[in-house]
Amino acid sequence: MNVIQNKTFDMERALYGSRNITVQDCSFDGPADGESAFKECSHVRTERCFFNLRYPFWHDHELEIHDSEMTELCRAALWYSDHITITGTKLHGIKALRECAEVKMKGCDIISPEFGWSVRGIEMEDCTAESEYFMMRSDHLHFKNVRMKGKYSFQYIEDSVFENCVFDTKDAFWHAKNIVVRDSIVKGEYLAWYCENVTFERCKIIGTQPLCYCKNLKLIDCEMEGADFAFERSDVQATVTTPVISIKNPYAGRIIVPAVEEIIRDDENAKGEIVLTGQQDEKCKACRCACA
Repeated sequence: MNVIQNKTFDMERALYGSRNITVQDCSFDGPADGESAFKECSHVRTERCFFNLRYPFWHDHELEIHDSEMTELCRAALWYSDHITITGTKLHGIKALRECAEVKMKGCDIISPEFGWSVRGIEMEDCTAESEYFMMRSDHLHFKNVRMKGKYSFQYIEDSVFENCVFDTKDAFWHAKNIVVRDSIVKGEYLAWYCENVTFERCKIIGTQPLCYCKNLKLIDCEMEGADFAFERSDVQATVTTPVISIKNPYAGRIIVPAVEEIIRDDENAKGEIVLTGQQDEKCKACRCACA
């Protein structure tokens, strides 16, 4: 394998079409302002490199990026590539990852709006992320110990698992299908509307109007905080361990909860059962039940 060390590249397509190379301690920056440094490459390993130019990794195969930095100017860094490993790296440019497959990330810092669109197969561990529209329309995600802050995250994703994560994001998991979120904190309003086959296990869910218009939704031993108008028009099987502010018109299933300040039934199709394990039965105080 050819090794390139301690060089600066700023020309267009500086290492275009390279095969079997290791690039160490190099900088992709300079007045020529060239794009697409590693386009159409395969079996490339970069270590301790600095990327300040656009579109460095497009149409690449078997790519490793270690202990490197991609700045805000490094836009759309990884597109249309597969079999990628990224460790200890900052990805700070917009749209840093898109339409890639088989990606592994560990110990990375992501600040990138529209990160991870239409990615198939990504493992992410011990990472932090700030983004809007994070991971939209991607599938087969497996996240462990990921902290994420942003808006409109994980929309339209499928077949994914999240473990020991902390998400602070509004409108997360809208239209998601076949998802498991386990031992995590999910904070933000309007969680997981229109989702299907989504399960939350031992999670803490924080925010207003969560989990509405859902199909085959499951909550297993979850806490809920600040949850009002929860489960509206949802088909849900839920065991909630904390009191809830209000539940509105669950369409089907069974919700087991210690207490609810208000149960709202003003839709004749709301047939979901609510079981109160604390001091109240369903015809509780402040209840506005059509069936009362």
